[in-house]
Amino acid sequence: MSTTKERSREQQAIGLTVSNLIINFLLALLKILAGFFANSAAMISDGVHTLSDGFSSILVIVGIKLGAKKADEDHQYGHERFESVSAILLAAILAITGALIAWSAVVQMISGGDAYYPPGILAIIAAIVSIGVKEAMYWRTRHLALKLKSSALMADAWHNRSDALSSIGALIAIWGARMGLPILDPLASVIIAVFILKAAVDIFLDAVGKMTDRAAPEELTNEIRKLILAQDGVLDIDLLQSRLFGDRVYIDVEIALCGETTLFHAHDIAQQVHNAIEDAFPDVKHCMIHKNPRVCVCNTEEN
Repeated sequence: MSTTKERSREQQAIGLTVSNLIINFLLALLKILAGFFANSAAMISDGVHTLSDGFSSILVIVGIKLGAKKADEDHQYGHERFESVSAILLAAILAITGALIAWSAVVQMISGGDAYYPPGILAIIAAIVSIGVKEAMYWRTRHLALKLKSSALMADAWHNRSDALSSIGALIAIWGARMGLPILDPLASVIIAVFILKAAVDIFLDAVGKMTDRAAPEELTNEIRKLILAQDGVLDIDLLQSRLFGDRVYIDVEIALCGETTLFHAHDIAQQVHNAIEDAFPDVKHCMIHKNPRVCVCNTEEN
């Protein structure tokens, strides 16, 4: 059943990402051509940004495919961190794209020339289409990312959102350029580059955190703590540690049991705690339960 569930997760994620890939390449072509014929540096930059979305979708597909692989001899704890690797590569592509766009825009502002001719109406139409399409893609991808707990999909969602924001900036700049402020067009490219670079940094930090044993969110560990203390036989929690493993969580717990409890009964209590955690919290991939004896007077139930 677990295998079927994982396969369904993979199929949903890849199905959405492939559709995003196709839309991104078509939209990028539309924006780059519109920017070229309408003489808009901002729209060409925006089109390049969308093109990077398409390449990032390929990385997302690769990351999801690798992350869905089962544990093997070389990766005995599974392959979930490959999704984080994919997100880091995506962040690198975003950063390079943003830097190139910023550099090109600065050169255009310094040199002047053709970049200062007012852009045509075609650029405005392309910007409006882009805003609507990319915002819809953001919400659709974000919804599935939250449902599947996928950092790679969430990175792709924010990539789409950053593209929608950059298209808004391009639209304002193109309109301003047509109203007599042509320098706004290349200036918008710089602003777009800033959006792209910020998205790259956010994605990078999130992925690195999931690969360096960052603790799980406090809300999650607090809920786990309450669940453990509610189990019969558990007197207290001596230690509760968590670490992120890709998009999953590992939990290490030391529970205090009455020192007079038999080994068989102590094992049953620990197994009960283990099962309760993994049943109640799907994000928990595995939990390790250690038992500490506590001096007390209790009636133990021999098994």
